[in-house]
Amino acid sequence: MAGSLFRTKSIDRLMADHDGGEIQLKRTLGPLALVALGIGAIIGAGLFVRTAAAIAERSGASVTLAFMVAGLGCALAGLCYAEFASMIPIAGSAYTYSYATMGELVAWIIGWDLCLEYAVGAATVAIAWSEYFNEVLSYVGLGVPYQWSHSPFQVAAATGAHGIVNIPALVILLVMSLLLARGIAESAFVNTIIVITKVAIVLMVILLGWSFINPANHTPYIPEASTFTTPEGVTHAYGGIMGILGAAGVVFFAFIGFDAVSTAAQEAKDPKRDMPIGILGSLVVCTVLYVLFAHVLSGLAPVEFFRTAGKEASVSQAIHDFMPGYQWLAKFVTVAILAGFTSVILVMLLGQSRVFYSMSKDGLVPKVFSELHPVYRTPYKANMLFFVLTGIFGGFVPGDIVGEMTSIGTLFAFMLVCAGVWIMRVRRPDLKRGFTVPALPFVAIAGIVVCGAMIYGLGWTNWLRLIAWLAIGLVFYFGYGRRHSRLEGAA
Repeated sequence: MAGSLFRTKSIDRLMADHDGGEIQLKRTLGPLALVALGIGAIIGAGLFVRTAAAIAERSGASVTLAFMVAGLGCALAGLCYAEFASMIPIAGSAYTYSYATMGELVAWIIGWDLCLEYAVGAATVAIAWSEYFNEVLSYVGLGVPYQWSHSPFQVAAATGAHGIVNIPALVILLVMSLLLARGIAESAFVNTIIVITKVAIVLMVILLGWSFINPANHTPYIPEASTFTTPEGVTHAYGGIMGILGAAGVVFFAFIGFDAVSTAAQEAKDPKRDMPIGILGSLVVCTVLYVLFAHVLSGLAPVEFFRTAGKEASVSQAIHDFMPGYQWLAKFVTVAILAGFTSVILVMLLGQSRVFYSMSKDGLVPKVFSELHPVYRTPYKANMLFFVLTGIFGGFVPGDIVGEMTSIGTLFAFMLVCAGVWIMRVRRPDLKRGFTVPALPFVAIAGIVVCGAMIYGLGWTNWLRLIAWLAIGLVFYFGYGRRHSRLEGAA
């Protein structure tokens, strides 16, 4: 039985399928193109939403140090991910690779974890979208009532109103799911405009907000270690080393997407040279921007602001309240962020459907996830099933909880990637690699330690959620996937 749990796909078969049928990707990307790709993929919802949560609940002004820790963890995991992706020259995710090298059980765990990254991540962004959508409506004197734009676990501090369901989050998830089922792809031109806009927002907040920093808001820079209890009754470590590690786990969400660089290994002109430049270059640029952005945001307003009035749509609220004369910037930022969030939701839902499409083709999840529409040739049933899943999280769970679930699930997957590259270097040194991790096993061990430290900092409530998520996944695997696996007959 144990052997069958770690049965692998035939690498020779994968290579034969690739050489015989798939279109070969052209090696056209240089180091600058890879850095640009990474910057576009990284800057997203996490920065504009999770930064305020980290300031309020975990670290105060030392959120800048948290971004450095999170960036280091991503850099170490990213190097391992690059070797992961370049070892077998076919398009696919960490799930596909791990199935071919580390076995079915590990592949299932990574695939199930990717559900946290993509599906629950999409729900997190949808909740953030709802906050900024309500902010836009307020500019014209409208707004969705609190009870219809918040989960039932949330209570308005000012009025005492109880949330029922987050309807705007459900609506945007439904619209994006229908778009994917219809097969409407994003325009590359529109994507480029959104990327430029996101970077412009970050730079404008840094440059224009710097002169409005109040030094009192940065004193003390690292708050004394204590605890903070959220309105939902969850207690976190606040301040000190544990506060910084917890904040690093929270803002880690802001780095999700950097692995887009490593998956482009097939298209790099010189993977051995260009991949580390692309991964580390984009992470360094984004980490510097993130640290400066967080320094300005935490300096504009006191911690208490991010716990109350600035808890939602925090960036635009901080600009509006603490940067006199720049109300126009607050409005511009809100509308631009809303557009950026819409793009991120679409990409996350697309990524989720592709992962489960692959798992379905392997027999590990039901066939419904790989059934294509007769006209549009999209996995339309999967799109709608994932709307139900993301809708449950987006409509009925607070944003802080789903954001931290996304972070802890992705951190765990990164630890598996780091361990997997090390294992495969020992077990299969014969495999040709387009990129090799330098200083292995040190980089892999360091990646496991740093990502593990962030998981530790997220606290026991998130550990329980991760354990519960993995337990549910294992029930599905042993109840369905293992028996229906296409490798079952060859076990």
